Amino acid sequence: MFHIFQYQPLRLITQNSLSSMCLKLMLSRPVAFAQIWKSWLSSHSLLGKKNIILMGPPGAGKTTVGRIVGQKLDCPVIDIDDDVLETTWNMSVSEKLQDVGNEEFLEEEGKALLKFSASGSVISLSGSNPMHAAGMQHMKKNGIVVYLDVPTTVILSRLKSKEMDRIVGLSPGISLKDILQFRKQFYKRWFDIRVLCGGNIAAEVVAEKVLDAVKRYQDSELETFISTRSNRSGRSTKEDSHKLYFSDIVTQGLALDGGLFVPERGLPKFTAEEWQGLIEATYIERAQVILERCIHPDDIPASKLAEIIETAYGENFSCSKIAPVRHLAGNQFLLELFHGPTASFKDFALQLVPHLFAYCIPRSCNYLILVATSGDTGSAVLDGFSRLHDTDKQRIALVNFFPEDGVSPIQKSQMIGCQKENAWSVGVKSDFDFCQTAIKQIFTNSDFTGFLTVEYGTALAAANSINWARLLPQIVYHASAYLDLVHQGIISFGSPVDICIPTGNFGNVLAALYAKMMGIPIRKCICASNENNVLTDFIRTGVYDLRGRKLISTFSPAVDILKSSNLERYLHLIANEDGQLVTKLFNQLENQGHFQLRKDLLGKLQQDLVAGWCSDEDCLAAIHSVYSTTGYILDTHTAVAKVVADRLQDRTCPIIISSTAHYSKFAPAILRALRIAVINQNPLSQLHLLSSYSALPPIHWGLLETLKKTGNGDHQVCAADMTALMSHIETLIQNHFM
Repeated sequence: MFHIFQYQPLRLITQNSLSSMCLKLMLSRPVAFAQIWKSWLSSHSLLGKKNIILMGPPGAGKTTVGRIVGQKLDCPVIDIDDDVLETTWNMSVSEKLQDVGNEEFLEEEGKALLKFSASGSVISLSGSNPMHAAGMQHMKKNGIVVYLDVPTTVILSRLKSKEMDRIVGLSPGISLKDILQFRKQFYKRWFDIRVLCGGNIAAEVVAEKVLDAVKRYQDSELETFISTRSNRSGRSTKEDSHKLYFSDIVTQGLALDGGLFVPERGLPKFTAEEWQGLIEATYIERAQVILERCIHPDDIPASKLAEIIETAYGENFSCSKIAPVRHLAGNQFLLELFHGPTASFKDFALQLVPHLFAYCIPRSCNYLILVATSGDTGSAVLDGFSRLHDTDKQRIALVNFFPEDGVSPIQKSQMIGCQKENAWSVGVKSDFDFCQTAIKQIFTNSDFTGFLTVEYGTALAAANSINWARLLPQIVYHASAYLDLVHQGIISFGSPVDICIPTGNFGNVLAALYAKMMGIPIRKCICASNENNVLTDFIRTGVYDLRGRKLISTFSPAVDILKSSNLERYLHLIANEDGQLVTKLFNQLENQGHFQLRKDLLGKLQQDLVAGWCSDEDCLAAIHSVYSTTGYILDTHTAVAKVVADRLQDRTCPIIISSTAHYSKFAPAILRALRIAVINQNPLSQLHLLSSYSALPPIHWGLLETLKKTGNGDHQVCAADMTALMSHIETLIQNHFM
């Protein structure tokens, strides 16, 4: 068996075991010696008995990077090609490949791995090692596999001038590009850590990135979460002393003090080179790279995360690009976020979050998810949780509260039609703000939540945008939209764009701001409101004032919101994580109906945000105008954003308008905008009428199928009363879990 003995660990340091130079340094410069010793300890504790295993395609730089990492850690370095295969076979790798052919070569290579053993070493795999399952399973038992992810175009450029007689599978009719693409599935299967490597990045820099990634992998303590209402010590006054991680806050949803969870050390930053490496990537590939950086592998391993992302986006979206960017007119582009199963941007989070949730929750408890919706969230969350595996459905159920008379007829039909054995809709005789506030109060009612846990073994969780996991997938599509414009040649990387988003709860805007913090060159976020324009007033004046305001029912019901929950996260950010200030502001809003931002904080806010609002009349006029000139139909929310973008953009850079829903969901308003005199009240008839226009985009496939199957359906209706809501919750728990 080929064996490399473990590098000798910490040795007892005495005068006899030190050279005179080291002894002199220790005695004459104790501080310098301590720093060197600390560095040595850090390096060797990083590796321990584990191996660092570098994996990637031919030309990724595994051998060179491995040598540098080994030098930095002062440990053995092993190149599988040179030090193992050629030693074992007593011939070169290229000679062996020519001798036995592709299939036999892979088998022989795998056998060599199975006989190989090492510890405390840096190991550079061959490009084809990951294609042998048994061999890789053997290697992973004592190693951390680091994937050097280099863009295919870069690899092709590097290999262009080199001999390629050592690449398995290369033959007439099969291109090197095809081979590299085929191998990606194997690299993705085995890695623990991904390191993005751009085109011109030096091997020394890659080596540092490898070490940083391994340190992160081994220390989940670095990625904890705090409440937006935490004090300066980093802990909420009501929070237990133990630290909270991603898997904790996904299930808990809302902090015990009523605040929202945010990462204690902020979001990860990507370099320009790393972003540019994703320009050629698919949407699913971009999602995996971004989410790997935001979710520690102790919470969800990279391989499991990849499986979840593929499940969420692989077959459930009608467009292969998932979130395509379409040119509208001039410098305006539409980010189409309605190709998911329920026809709104909420699908991006809610096809993913149920699987994250199911993975993270303990198996010893049942969970009831509480959701409040102003329209699109309802059907999206019902559809998402209904797609869980049957075993997960038995322990995870969901109830969706929506304003009974505050959503469009088609949205209501969707929410009723998407009910399944573990997911129900309850109409509330009030508005969205009541539903959202009621859920927050239920979560902070320890008597009620404790009773449910003791009596029924059931815990409550949230899937609204107050849940941190809801925001992460939204960061992905904002970043992806920018990369698509670069890929299409509209802009070069580094050129700024503006983003205009119809918003009421501020979550979608916050996700765009997070993408900006992570390195996407977004200049301004434009917040577009309808006649419920409290956010517009706040961004312009710094005064958040609900006094005397009543919710107005509009043609864009998903943004008929007065209390913007995710605004709290943004204020916490610009206030330098001053939880006491955030607590003061939102307590004042709750008790007095208003608060005012300090002038310095308003200045910070206005560097990121501008805002405007749009009347129903202007919304319908925009739909008619765009259809008349382009043949494209905007939904009512996208039309709000279009109107505001026209008014506020300065036309010095492209503007990406978030098209947050498909127009089919708001057929009566769309037909009115298109000036149809007589409108049938049946939602299915309305969609058939719209389809006769042969407009772009076509009628949404999933929506049409849902309405065909369900008709009106049945659902429960509840009074706007906290006691009544809690009674509904208890009854649903009894019926499903007991």
